[in-house]
Amino acid sequence: MRLVPAIAAKMKWHKEKLKQRTLTEDSMKDVWLVDYARTPFSRSRPQKPETDVFGEIRGDELLSRLLMKFFDGSLAAKGIEKKDIDEITVGVASGVLENWTYGGKIPAFMSGFPHHVPSFSIDRQCGSAGSGMHIGIMEIMTGFSTTVLSTGFEHMTRVRGKGVEPNLSIGDPDSEFYRPDIDVSTVINMLQTAQKLYEEEVPTFTKEDMDKFGVRSHNLTIKNQESGWFKGEIIPLQGHTPGNIDEPMLVDRDMNARPSTLEKVSTLPRISQPYYLDKNGGKEGYIKREGTDEGVITPGNSSPLNAGATAAVLMEAKEAETRGVEPLARIVSMGWAGVDPSVMGRGPVPATIKALKHAGLSAEDIDYWEINEAFSIVPLNCMDKLNIPEEKVNV
Repeated sequence: MRLVPAIAAKMKWHKEKLKQRTLTEDSMKDVWLVDYARTPFSRSRPQKPETDVFGEIRGDELLSRLLMKFFDGSLAAKGIEKKDIDEITVGVASGVLENWTYGGKIPAFMSGFPHHVPSFSIDRQCGSAGSGMHIGIMEIMTGFSTTVLSTGFEHMTRVRGKGVEPNLSIGDPDSEFYRPDIDVSTVINMLQTAQKLYEEEVPTFTKEDMDKFGVRSHNLTIKNQESGWFKGEIIPLQGHTPGNIDEPMLVDRDMNARPSTLEKVSTLPRISQPYYLDKNGGKEGYIKREGTDEGVITPGNSSPLNAGATAAVLMEAKEAETRGVEPLARIVSMGWAGVDPSVMGRGPVPATIKALKHAGLSAEDIDYWEINEAFSIVPLNCMDKLNIPEEKVNV
């Protein structure tokens, strides 16, 4: 019987100890972005791999070469070494075949990280590297890490739809897994998701709106290349001359931007198929509105395919202060959301709303926005739904 008070006292002691360690908003750590870098992005052509300046280099090699130069350069100047990293996150949208990273360990070992540095890989498709960063931020906020290296890579020339065998039974009416609410044929084709989003949002946007945004994007990129805006962000890597794999070339700028005009872009081939949605008058209504029975998605209002790698270093604020590392930015909030995958381009809107709400901010409080440009319709839809002026977006 004497054990009962002793056990009760022990339990009370444990509760008090746990209470002291309970995470609260006040106990969360501040997270700083202290450095970032990326390779140039190539122009991928899976049918003509020799035209890709990185066509002879694997995706994990691109990332590894980037990390070696990153740690030998600006990170060394800040006193940050590979052994100081508590976690490596590797985002890969198609982590199959040679893009399989063994949980991030392959590029970590290739770039010289010691055994004790853990890593993981993550797939959230287009947001893979970003979601790896989310996890790294939360590790630091909760006190389980002080310094996280968040990375990502993609190689659309060497690995594009290869080695992937998706289970499409959700689209089979005879399957026990059938989901009639999911448009599988659209989900597996990004071009079609953009076409469907466009038709769903009629009459908010026109093809001309999308073409104009595509022209703006390419011309702004070229302007910023010429002004040196990307200097320090891009780490040059050795590749080869487009079309000649035997002729080395130092790649120091993105290869996919093309100066253009609306007149040129408007004549590019249409590469998507219409849905002729009933709510818009079916095929007759579509043709009347568009002047054609063809789709509206073209190479001019879509992002080019490419190969490249990115990296960013996140650090707990007090750790950075102790090291004398100047922050580039403080992480204030995050957000993620699910949407109908056949109109995946809607995703940034609810995710952004979540992030703003958590931070106690409104869209009007944000001075500059960086919005994914997979297709022009994506940022256009975000700008419309969140009431963001174009001059604040992707400048």
